[in-house]
Amino acid sequence: MGEADILFQTASQAHAAGDLAEAERLYGAAITADPGARSARNNLLVLLWSERRWSEMEAFVRDWLRLDPGSAELNFRLADLLLSDGRYAEGWPLFEDRRRLPISDFRPPALTYPEWKGEPVSSLMVWLDQGLGDQIQFARYLPLLAARGIATTVMAPPSLASLYAATGAQVLVAEGTVAAARHEAWTPICSLALRFGTTLDTIPPPLDLAAEPGGRGVGLMLRGRPNHPRDLHRRLPDEARAELLALPGAVSLHPDDTGAKTFRETADLIAGHEMVITVDTSVAHLAGSMGKPTWLMLPWLGCDWRWLRHRTDSPWYPSMRLFRQPARGDWASVVREIAQAFEARGS
Repeated sequence: MGEADILFQTASQAHAAGDLAEAERLYGAAITADPGARSARNNLLVLLWSERRWSEMEAFVRDWLRLDPGSAELNFRLADLLLSDGRYAEGWPLFEDRRRLPISDFRPPALTYPEWKGEPVSSLMVWLDQGLGDQIQFARYLPLLAARGIATTVMAPPSLASLYAATGAQVLVAEGTVAAARHEAWTPICSLALRFGTTLDTIPPPLDLAAEPGGRGVGLMLRGRPNHPRDLHRRLPDEARAELLALPGAVSLHPDDTGAKTFRETADLIAGHEMVITVDTSVAHLAGSMGKPTWLMLPWLGCDWRWLRHRTDSPWYPSMRLFRQPARGDWASVVREIAQAFEARGS
């Protein structure tokens, strides 16, 4: 066993024991002994992430990329850091490496025409990409394609298809065998931010699902898909859910409780409520696109890039207010802050 391996094992033991300073020192020593020590680098990156040392993480990832410039994982990690910081111009190109990640379920379409890179075209096929919330978020670009005179066809999961009717695009439901006419080019829907050169100042308005203001009570979405990679961080404990469900007029929006089969059905339910309180799920994007006051609860760690850092508002959804954990695992403070803000609405 080499010196780097011994240092890594000792560092891992210190890390597991909670001695982060010693673990960091030993991981650094292991990397000095063997600059290509992937396990030591991975663990040190996790340590920096657990302490939210973003600038050090960025410097570390950039240094690692000099050794492994083709790494999709590192490019995507850097994209996440940049997008979380609002540095979209550099972040979007690196975000494209999401498609090369080992855990990616993206499957490029078997089409005979090329992927769109932003050049003038008369017709475009927009392909499925990422999760349902992402597809709601990035659907805002479909009307911009129509405004350019591009005849657009968008593939949509069955649960989303009816929402896309307002986009100006032809909608094809991604179910069973689907026949589509030939287009000049195709693009994943989440690549449209790159193609339009989106910055914090040029984010288009959400998909137009505007609902009448007002309504009664508050719709709650307090859990998401349990196999989501970030579910461990966004998941509320039972006592936090119980406190929120005890708010006056609170009603669950979860499909298990409402019986809703599509996002259009859930949107109809949201329309009847005054506001929505939610963890980071696709319903947050839905309510935000409807212009409903939406209070989004965000974790200390594992917060998605789209909510940026330190902000209490979202440039992606003007009607949204963000409530962030003040410390790891501290949902009690978030619920207390929401309860106080909820009570203050009527004062």
